[in-house]
Amino acid sequence: MLYYLYPLREIFFPFNVLRYITFRSAGAALTALVLSFILTRRMIRIFREKGIRERVSKYIKDTHGEKEGTPTMGGAAIVLSLFVSTLLWANPLNKLVILILITLIWLGIFGIVDDMRKIKKGKGLSVREKFLIQSILGTGVGIFLYFSPVKRGYETMTHLLFLKNYFLNFGIFYIPFIILVIVGTTNAVNLTDGLDGLAIGLIGILAFTFAILTYIAGHIKLSDYLNVLYIKGAGELTVFCGAVVGSALGFLWFNAHPAEIFMGDTGSLVLGGTLGVVAVLIKQEILLLIAGGVFVMETLSVILQVLFYRTKKKRIFLRAPIHHHFQLRGLSEEKIVVRFWILGILFSLVALSTLKIR
Repeated sequence: MLYYLYPLREIFFPFNVLRYITFRSAGAALTALVLSFILTRRMIRIFREKGIRERVSKYIKDTHGEKEGTPTMGGAAIVLSLFVSTLLWANPLNKLVILILITLIWLGIFGIVDDMRKIKKGKGLSVREKFLIQSILGTGVGIFLYFSPVKRGYETMTHLLFLKNYFLNFGIFYIPFIILVIVGTTNAVNLTDGLDGLAIGLIGILAFTFAILTYIAGHIKLSDYLNVLYIKGAGELTVFCGAVVGSALGFLWFNAHPAEIFMGDTGSLVLGGTLGVVAVLIKQEILLLIAGGVFVMETLSVILQVLFYRTKKKRIFLRAPIHHHFQLRGLSEEKIVVRFWILGILFSLVALSTLKIR
């Protein structure tokens, strides 16, 4: 909303800075950080009083027993801080911003429902229910992009790595592809959210990476120089990504080991889903796989563990996802988290470096 103060620059010159996406992104990050910090702190106290606490699975009680009873559903603070800061600093009439805010609300509602079911009944939404929710979102995004494309002529395409001006056309399979991206990112974040600060720290790194990518995609000269598809209005997504970074830092203050609160499925659904949609909107779904390499690694470890056990009756890892494997190998939780953050930074640097290798 502050974006619309820019025309008043002739009356009050400092309003001129509101034209710059970099300034508004920094403002969104700072606003989200403060809101996330304040809301999370308050939710810890309220959730303790209301009994909104984590139930640790019997399969991981040997390593996570002390986490039993920790307040959960902290993702609600992230959702609120993201919504307010994005609405405040981005252009609220930008169609990409509107789509992201709808995604935020849609996934936020079902994330809260999922967490509340877990708390009250011991079991959240079923796999089918979650897949249906994510599929409806993916279908909606696909229909939106087809009939109101971010770039005319590129409705069903995505960027290919290392090749200038080459795109992979999914044709009629584009909507299933979008569903796969959204389902994959949400579940990958959920699987990674098993150690204090691990998932939210990696989300902050990934969001910062996509803040750069969205800025490039929305900048006509930079996108041309780097042979990236120019998408009008994509720069406003930089503001949202900045808000994700800020909210992640604000939440991490309390989620770092020993965690005072967990984000629950409210956080993993929203953060995974919205960043997946951002990647789809700027046609960088393949780069999402590279920048989110740690999330991919965690997901693959689960898939391989299940497949290998069903076919060979043996386990590749001591426990999956892979961060549990390292725990059982004797590494401390803090060391695993920091090392995975380092890997996340390296994956992001590799993803960004591919922009020049074309």
